[in-house]
Amino acid sequence: MRETTHAGAWAPLRRPVFRTIWLAAFVANVGTWMQTVAGQWLLVEHHSSSLLISLVQSASSVPVLLLVIPAGVVADFLDRRRLLLAVQGVQTVLAGLLALLTAAGQTTPQVLLLFTFLLGCGAAAQLPAYQAMVSDLLPRAELRQGAALSSLGVNLARAVGPAIAGLLLAHLGIAWLFALNAISFALFGLALLAAPATRHTAGSAVRPASWSSLEAGGRYVRHAPAVRRILLRLVLFAVPANVLWALLAPLAERRLGLGATGYGVLLGAAGAGAVAGAILLPMLTGRLSASRQLTIASLGYGLGLIALAFTRNAAVAVAVLIPVGVAWIAVIAGLNATTQAFLPDWVRARALAIYQMVLFGVFAGSAAAWGAVASWLGIDRAFAVAGLLLLATAVAGMWLPLRRTDLGDRTAVPVGVLPEATFIGRPEDPMEIIVRYDVPADRRDAFLDAMTDLRTSRLRTGATHWALLRDAADPSRMIEQYRVPSRADYLDQNEHRQTPYDHEVRHRVEALADAVSTEPLVAVQQ
Repeated sequence: MRETTHAGAWAPLRRPVFRTIWLAAFVANVGTWMQTVAGQWLLVEHHSSSLLISLVQSASSVPVLLLVIPAGVVADFLDRRRLLLAVQGVQTVLAGLLALLTAAGQTTPQVLLLFTFLLGCGAAAQLPAYQAMVSDLLPRAELRQGAALSSLGVNLARAVGPAIAGLLLAHLGIAWLFALNAISFALFGLALLAAPATRHTAGSAVRPASWSSLEAGGRYVRHAPAVRRILLRLVLFAVPANVLWALLAPLAERRLGLGATGYGVLLGAAGAGAVAGAILLPMLTGRLSASRQLTIASLGYGLGLIALAFTRNAAVAVAVLIPVGVAWIAVIAGLNATTQAFLPDWVRARALAIYQMVLFGVFAGSAAAWGAVASWLGIDRAFAVAGLLLLATAVAGMWLPLRRTDLGDRTAVPVGVLPEATFIGRPEDPMEIIVRYDVPADRRDAFLDAMTDLRTSRLRTGATHWALLRDAADPSRMIEQYRVPSRADYLDQNEHRQTPYDHEVRHRVEALADAVSTEPLVAVQQ
């Protein structure tokens, strides 16, 4: 269900612990983007190429691409609060050291990219833990609003942070912006001290985090059509849209003839638009479907990029960047919130890690690509090409609407497991499950349709192989065969991973059969 009241959309912020953590995380994310802007301007002052300037964003995004998946597994099995506290400590030290080196005049482009990469590693370690922590701080009734606010905070900081950095750059200097980033990490760490220890949601009583746990997260996303469609639309938008954040600094300096203050005004305009978008987002979500909101925002963003490509007037650029900021926050925050609210508890951190891997992989690759395009065609043509691509993908997206994400409660519902005596073989070996259904001929078509949903449910919650066979000796008997990686995976699948929707699918199948029987689980020797 979509939230339709303004008060409901902001309800989680009335809870003191959530509000404190949300504000502190927002400040920390603002600090991170302040550093990105300061780093890009440092390279502008060194008269670096457009490609090298764009690599600042790539250096911060590549670690997320490499590390966010294992970080998601860890976040599903460890105390997320302690994990976040440790990461803030490391990031505070790194950002403070970079500030000292810059103040001493020792920050070369190579040193800057190295520290940007290391801080990106910290971002990768904390992203899934922070986003999944929402479910630990709020009651189930407010989880969707909390997920939306969590996403909104991260993406609002992505727009506001550069704006603040640009405005402070001329007055404080680059070294002080790096120092403010270190302070922002320290403040987030202090706020986390007020949060309670987090609960585990991935069935850690069954077994610890493992490679199989990581694979389970990947299988969930692979067999969740709604999540796959969200990721596709995310890529179609983010690849062309990222030209703005990768190349706005050289556009301001070389095409519009602006200094640090003028660059800050441009970023401030985009940030103001993002703030306006953040205020409008709950109302838009109540009036527009997610797909329509995405299409409208993509069209507006594409037109804005084309306008920036042709203008040489700073005032016009400022006017264009305001609606561009609105469109950016509507897409990025909207998709993230939809994903968070849809995911079940047991896999939330791992699936969000995959989401973040896709997002930051796009940022890393497209930033470098747009830098290369600008070096080849020029900055103005790079913006024009990106704008046209965004218009094309927005139109194509009309044939790729987002799938249903309103499947109700996503809390796990245990469905019962076979007695221990029915397990044959070693616990660590793959287990094959065979279920027999006696289905009358008049219900066979309905049964086969229902089994399509059951197949997806089995694969999404842990099965690695699935097949449906017909007994040659008895045409009314259907045989379901599926395999899980181990006995622990079977227990997880049935005790920790079944949502009410999965439960309903299973009962719908069984209601169409006269009899259902499950054979003893046999370990498959490898």
